[in-house]
Amino acid sequence: MLEIDYVRSRFIKHFDGKTGNIYASPGRVNLIGEHTDYNGGFVMPGAIDKELMAEIRPNGTNKVMCYSIDQKDRVEFAVDDPEGPRTSWARYIYGVVQEMRKHGVDVKGFHTAFAGDVPLGAGMSSSAALESCFAYALNDLFADNKIEKFELALVGQATEHNYVGVNCGIMDQFASVFGKKDNLMRLDCRSMEYEYLPFNPVGYKVVLLDSLVKHELASSAYNDRRKSCENVVAAVKAKYPEQKIELLRDVNWDMLKSVQGEVSAEDYKRAAFFVGETDRVMGVSEALKNGDYAKVGELMYATHEALSKEYEVSCEELDFLNDISKANGVTGSRIMGGGFGGCTINLVKEELHDKFVADAVQKYADKYGKRPKIYNVIISDGAHKVC
Repeated sequence: MLEIDYVRSRFIKHFDGKTGNIYASPGRVNLIGEHTDYNGGFVMPGAIDKELMAEIRPNGTNKVMCYSIDQKDRVEFAVDDPEGPRTSWARYIYGVVQEMRKHGVDVKGFHTAFAGDVPLGAGMSSSAALESCFAYALNDLFADNKIEKFELALVGQATEHNYVGVNCGIMDQFASVFGKKDNLMRLDCRSMEYEYLPFNPVGYKVVLLDSLVKHELASSAYNDRRKSCENVVAAVKAKYPEQKIELLRDVNWDMLKSVQGEVSAEDYKRAAFFVGETDRVMGVSEALKNGDYAKVGELMYATHEALSKEYEVSCEELDFLNDISKANGVTGSRIMGGGFGGCTINLVKEELHDKFVADAVQKYADKYGKRPKIYNVIISDGAHKVC
């Protein structure tokens, strides 16, 4: 957990000895709802107790002076610089400044020092935490008329698109801004409507096992799967011209089965994953409302199986970790993220936790020659002012 005094001491050291305001924004996990966003489906993220923390103070100039505590690196740029810095981490801050200005916020120069404990490359969205932290802070410091929280999430997404070159969806920034302790959020990726769902699994821990692998075929395979979904949508649209079919979200089981002979077996299998995943997300929603974590876990395993066998975005290492979870009596386990590497997310009874983690580390190391990283996370609040 990041300490306020740690960030403040670096801010004082690297600037003029004066203090500012401290803001924080978290990373996220996604309990269920994978490869659904681009099909207009549902996701179920939650903010976590790993965050980006920044101290910020207006400096009375048009210069933004940034110090990355983790990188031990300093970058400066003008608020109205048309190009911005080249340093990769500074591009995020520059992008947020520019997007906030587009939203009518009169951003002036400021000093900032920041650090984070969201693990990099583990699928917990450290970049969204950075964007959301600065969007929230600049809104608080410079906006005469505060912009809405959803607009802050859009600022983060636009930063990725326009200044970093990542064409991401909205889930990561949404979770980082809207997170609520002891709650997950079911976000409708088509309408952007959302609902908080209680998630306070007393007697359980949420554990991520990082496989430490990322297979290179991920980007081309992702495009192939999107194309499969589009192919099925086109076939259903042709068969049901009177219906408004725009995304796979609009296709039900009866429609899908009616075009099974008109699309490839692979395309059908991909679409079947999505329609089934929609059912599983809704099943988890009801289970959470009822406090039925056994049912939540059952559906997590079902999602892993479908991601592995129908959508085929798993890999040997992730399937191995999932099998270890089953063997240790873990309540629920699945791939978290796009697949082909990364983490599994596990819902583990507290009394099984230590044995499960030890077994997973040992068996994975024996088979693959590396120890998976272990992250215990707690569902927490979204972007906020610390002091």
